[in-house]
Amino acid sequence: MASLTDLTLAQLAAAMAKKEASAVEVADAHLKKLDEHRALNAFITETPDKAREMAKASDARRARGEAGLLEGVPLAIKDLFCTEGVQTTAASHILEGFVPQYESTVTANLWKAGATMVGKTNLDEFAMGSSNMTSHFGGVENPWKRRGDNRKLVPGGSSGGSAAAVAAYMVPGSTGTDTGGSIRQPASFCGIVGMKPTYGRCSRWGVVAFASSLDQPGPFARTVEDTALMLQAMSGHDPKDSTSAPLAVPDFVAAARNPDIKGLKVGIPKEYRVDGTSPEIVALWDKGVEMLKAAGAVPVEVSLPHTKYALPAYYIVAPAECSSNLARYDGVRYGLRVPGKDLTEMYEGTRGAGFGKEVRRRIMIGTYVLSAGYYDAYYKKAQQIRQLIAQDFKTAFQTCDVLLTPTAPTSAFAAGEKMDDPVTMYLNDMFTIPASMAGLPGISVPAGSDKDGLPLGLQLIGRAFDEETVLTAGAALEKAAGFQGRAAGY
Repeated sequence: MASLTDLTLAQLAAAMAKKEASAVEVADAHLKKLDEHRALNAFITETPDKAREMAKASDARRARGEAGLLEGVPLAIKDLFCTEGVQTTAASHILEGFVPQYESTVTANLWKAGATMVGKTNLDEFAMGSSNMTSHFGGVENPWKRRGDNRKLVPGGSSGGSAAAVAAYMVPGSTGTDTGGSIRQPASFCGIVGMKPTYGRCSRWGVVAFASSLDQPGPFARTVEDTALMLQAMSGHDPKDSTSAPLAVPDFVAAARNPDIKGLKVGIPKEYRVDGTSPEIVALWDKGVEMLKAAGAVPVEVSLPHTKYALPAYYIVAPAECSSNLARYDGVRYGLRVPGKDLTEMYEGTRGAGFGKEVRRRIMIGTYVLSAGYYDAYYKKAQQIRQLIAQDFKTAFQTCDVLLTPTAPTSAFAAGEKMDDPVTMYLNDMFTIPASMAGLPGISVPAGSDKDGLPLGLQLIGRAFDEETVLTAGAALEKAAGFQGRAAGY
């Protein structure tokens, strides 16, 4: 049998079911990997004792014949999910030392399925960023390197720690959140699979909020099947979350194990051919169309005419919601408190010291667009554009079943590159934001490499609550692409 850390999530579950390994042995093997690759800074908080304790309980359940879907599988949890008794920081100084007394619904579902937690992963502060360089706890390093170049690369953001942990084989799966591309873009940069489910498919209860009408938890893994296994466990209606969809959870795993796409109509949006996209990514996109065609799919050109407005509209809606959500961090109830001579000085001192530069920028933008005299001109207009974007997708899905697009306009860039220009950084999400604005499911699948040997992902977008078709098409793309890349040394 291969090394336990080399096994996929599905293979690990099978090995434990056959008693070829215990959950404790699996946990120990992955904790050793954490020790070896700590320099990547993928984790904010490691929980080795908790992992072993959960693994022992898992072995006991298996012995009683009570094994769950993810029994004994070690996972990493983005440090945006509240975990009972374990520090949850959102990668911000303002929440450093905050220990929740409750468990997020998504993580509770994963523990119910038998999974174990090895730690809480690093992220862009309050999930605001596309590089994982805005964390109060330092940036995360991508396990991948350019061929012949030893510069550190970013893992993408905001869920960069979760993506790097999977790409470095520290865990077979992890959780992320996707507001405008924060699962799909890091998955592309790190050569793994990442999925944003339909808005409302996974509960947001217990997840530190950035933009409430956009945030959606989702999984990372190394294969489409593993992603489906995690999504199966994470999903479900939650009465504690008013935006959680009261729908039954389909068999995502069966969909991922059936890559039959004969007759499937794959839409190719013409507006996604934009300036600034790497020629290698455009070539891979064209190759992806041919791969799906060879597997029996039917390519169809579609139009999403309001695509060019998605990015500016997003950067009005998301900061507006962030401004509102982050108003609660004032030094009064929990988290950091910087004393002042009066209440106003305490607020100003706490928020000034507690929030990083990018978070402060977005709060300022959001407060401005919500202010009297600007609400109608900016926020209301952006919401109207959002409706037009959603309608574009509905029209496109009248002639196709899924859409195929690039995930990101480039491969992973070096730490420090592009960092001084917020607009250039925001362009990293140009292909992922439209689906987020419409609340649709999307998956990034590693489909090739660039001239420097870095992984490139392609994105599949589906109809609302049709993750099954997205997973089936994703599995077909994965099979056709045959991506076997692995970061050197990991």
